[in-house]
Amino acid sequence: MRPPEQAPRRPPSGAGTPGAPWQRLSTRVIWVDLVQSIASLLPAVVTLAVFGVAPGSGQLWPLIGFAAFGVLGAIADALRWAFTRYRITASHVEMKTGVFLRVERSIRRDRIRSVDIEARPRHRLFGLRVVNIGAGQQAAEGESALALDAVSTADARALQDRLLRMTDATAEPDGAAPAGEEATRTEETAPLAVLARFRPGWVVYHMMSVWAYVLALGFGWGIFWLLGSSGVDVTGFVAGLLDWEAIGWAGTVAIAFLAVTLFGVIGLAVNYFAEYGNFELARVRGTEGTLLRTRQGLFTTREVNRDENRIRGVQLSEPLLWRWLRACDTSVITTGLSMWSMARPAAVLPRGPVTVARRVAAEVLGGESPWAVSPKAHPAAALRRRLWWATLFTAAVGLALLGTAAAGLLPYAALWAAAALWPCALGAAFVAYRALGHAVTGPYLVMRSGLFHRSTTVLRRSGVSTIVIRESLLQRRLGLRSVSAMTAAGYGGYDLPDLDADESVAFAVHAAPGVLDPFLVRPRDGLPPEDERPPGAGGARPAPRSGVSGPAAAPPGNT
Repeated sequence: MRPPEQAPRRPPSGAGTPGAPWQRLSTRVIWVDLVQSIASLLPAVVTLAVFGVAPGSGQLWPLIGFAAFGVLGAIADALRWAFTRYRITASHVEMKTGVFLRVERSIRRDRIRSVDIEARPRHRLFGLRVVNIGAGQQAAEGESALALDAVSTADARALQDRLLRMTDATAEPDGAAPAGEEATRTEETAPLAVLARFRPGWVVYHMMSVWAYVLALGFGWGIFWLLGSSGVDVTGFVAGLLDWEAIGWAGTVAIAFLAVTLFGVIGLAVNYFAEYGNFELARVRGTEGTLLRTRQGLFTTREVNRDENRIRGVQLSEPLLWRWLRACDTSVITTGLSMWSMARPAAVLPRGPVTVARRVAAEVLGGESPWAVSPKAHPAAALRRRLWWATLFTAAVGLALLGTAAAGLLPYAALWAAAALWPCALGAAFVAYRALGHAVTGPYLVMRSGLFHRSTTVLRRSGVSTIVIRESLLQRRLGLRSVSAMTAAGYGGYDLPDLDADESVAFAVHAAPGVLDPFLVRPRDGLPPEDERPPGAGGARPAPRSGVSGPAAAPPGNT
């Protein structure tokens, strides 16, 4: 018997051949739908049999609606399985589905940018997976990836290997792969380097946000409704816990706030372990290089692969309320991933310490650390601009409160709120100014800005396709300009506001080598470079020190 690495491989279900037959999704999804139907009926049955609620009682209608929703959803899922076919040819991935409205989708294999595997709890119980095939679509434009829900675990791995790594690694449909092929696939997908793993201590960075209160109120209302539907007097139980009249309304509000906060914090902590359990960021082999692979999830598992050849940079975002803990979010700037997805496929780390994020980002960028150079501060005029806007915002709030008080809707004492808002707005303006910074170090462009989320964007200069230079009327008066670097990755454009006007062109030239050359002019014959002329000499404006003497006659609005 030949060694495993030389074992022949067969395409899954005829995939890869020009006349590949159409294939069904796994038949195990029928069992999933059956279990879903039974589970949706259980609350109503338990309420009738255990709590003795009358069948005609109004308390039973929500449970009936829940049961109907679950059963109809299972029926719809079964119909989707019955009318869904897919196949993989030598050049395309094709799928057709739909009961009343027939939809056929096709993706060229050379346009595939990502093949991600997801498994919800009900899928994992029956050995199923969801395969999401993306071709660089943007969710904001209404496009959607081709999703195969649900295929067997072995088929999902085989499809990912074949489509993303362009190998012939396969598995038998609805079954396990042969031992030799499974060993070979394990060897091929073994990580070349593990960049980060799950850290339980990072739960402290995920335990507090506005979502804690949303989670607590939503879950609390759900419990109140469920127990109330079962005949439990929740209001009476809460009223008997403490002497609320003796505590007073202020104490009652404080206790309720603390209870909601504690419940929400615990819920976010549980969510962190459920979402990021078994997290691993690793570098693995790919078709034409290496991939950044993340695996995470205790109950719903997700695996996302990112081609490092398509990565154009990284972005570290530090939320305002977490900045004192030196915590940040880390994501890559790459093509082929939707930046508007709630799943955040571009995120490569959970929220964690800045030091770890910078180390991982440096490894993603090939071992080079752009943070060795401190970003250059922006001129004082940028601070004055923010102070003016803070003052104008406070004045607008004050005028609105004054008009409301004059109408008799609020007391005139409400104007003190505007007086208290002014120093807060000035402080926010100063924080926003301190966040500004930029640098050009080696092959990277570094841009930092933001108040509520101070984002540090590290972009490959070779990936910048367009430079936009803007100035408003106020910026022109203050001698400022904003520079935007456009790239075919991530959000498409990254802004750097309020640079010194005399420095903006030089920065733009260095940020995107060669992009602005058609719009710049050389020194005229017989004249020294403009930066060497004495003050007051005629000619164009001072030029950047990059061998060019100044911008052409084109206006600085869009370059």
